[in-house]
Amino acid sequence: MAQIQLRTALPGPKSLAALERRKQALPNGLAKSTEVVVEKAEGALVWDVDGNQLLDFAGGIGMINVGHRNQQVVNAIKGQLDKYIHTCTLVTTMEPYLKLAELLNKLTPGDFPKKTLLANSGSEAVENAVNIAKYYTKRSAVLCFEGAYHGRTLLTLSLTSKYGLFKKGFGPYVPDIYRIPAPNCYRKPDGFTDEQYIQYCIQQLEQAFISQVDPESLAAIIIEPVQGEGGFLPIPSPYLHKLQEVCNKHGIVFIADEIQCGAARTGKLFAVEHSGIVPDIIVSAKSIGAGMPISAITGRAEIMDAPHLGGVGGTYGGSPVACVAAIEALKILSSPAFLERTIAVGEKIRTTLERWKEQYPVIGDVRGLGAMRLVEFVKDRTTREPDPDTTLKIIKEAVSKGVILIRAGLYSNCIRLLPPLVITDEQLEEGLAVLEAAIKWAQR
Repeated sequence: MAQIQLRTALPGPKSLAALERRKQALPNGLAKSTEVVVEKAEGALVWDVDGNQLLDFAGGIGMINVGHRNQQVVNAIKGQLDKYIHTCTLVTTMEPYLKLAELLNKLTPGDFPKKTLLANSGSEAVENAVNIAKYYTKRSAVLCFEGAYHGRTLLTLSLTSKYGLFKKGFGPYVPDIYRIPAPNCYRKPDGFTDEQYIQYCIQQLEQAFISQVDPESLAAIIIEPVQGEGGFLPIPSPYLHKLQEVCNKHGIVFIADEIQCGAARTGKLFAVEHSGIVPDIIVSAKSIGAGMPISAITGRAEIMDAPHLGGVGGTYGGSPVACVAAIEALKILSSPAFLERTIAVGEKIRTTLERWKEQYPVIGDVRGLGAMRLVEFVKDRTTREPDPDTTLKIIKEAVSKGVILIRAGLYSNCIRLLPPLVITDEQLEEGLAVLEAAIKWAQR
């Protein structure tokens, strides 16, 4: 039986009414990727207010790896609501905060003492991680990468790339931030093999330590092991190892931003595990909360202990309701069966996308890691000129047929696939078929 069941055109009459209310009540700068107005959701399915049943291939931008309304998570939330909602960690000590911190200290890579600070969003997690690194090193400079997305606070927006979409009009930004290109094998210069290009990028990194910033001045290097907004670019293992080598040599805090690529999305609980590197600090959010607003900064105990008493914290950080959701989510995400399923989902997507690349000239590249997969659209495969207009048309067509999708990439010419990892084979195949039909339609 088809999982997508459409009773009206999308958006339907009730959705149109809600969208008009949104237009009147919410600021124009708050973008929306689709015109879906949600009534309820479960697993990989979303129902809109007009009774249409859709497949979710966006997962709240990678927020719902364990699925919408996971029963184990819902039960934990209900149980906590019967006890207390929040008393603030700056005032009292709460068992869910302790339990979640202990779990993250155990699950994150690295055989050394760790501590965890909890916050509400990915932006807060990154901001805390960088501030702690500055305090610990007594340095102010930070190195980040083109294509990165780290958040929308002043500091994290300063670290974020993609100027026109995220940063235009919001400056000036935090000083002493240095940005260099991240390795992108698809857009490497002509004549390079992947291995030669990676070595070239390592040479450019070393050059940056002469032309831009002395490594002895760096408090932190922050990188997404797989870039999210930048276009699902897995950072090559040799490059990550070079970064770790530099950090170890110069006393720089190595921060891995696992907010989108973590939480089992790539087939391991944390994406850095694929390369075997061990960051000093890992920041996590999104799917660790299974839809609840929570983030975590987990790092070496001596680094996390650096700020003075009262130097970190916030009113809502470590909400016990969010903590119990994260505890249950992490139990699921870290289980061998779940990770095995993630790999199977990723392989099914990968083989399908590689077939598409052979068939449709509008597709320039397909890539990713595990079940974090993406299609990049171009006007010409030789020039690799980005085609954001066709990308948007494909998304609109696929959404109109019942599959929720979002874009990505520095040029907004990519479609990212982040379905809940509990998706069934039948649901996955149906959703991919809808997307393929939209690609065929756009190419014609």
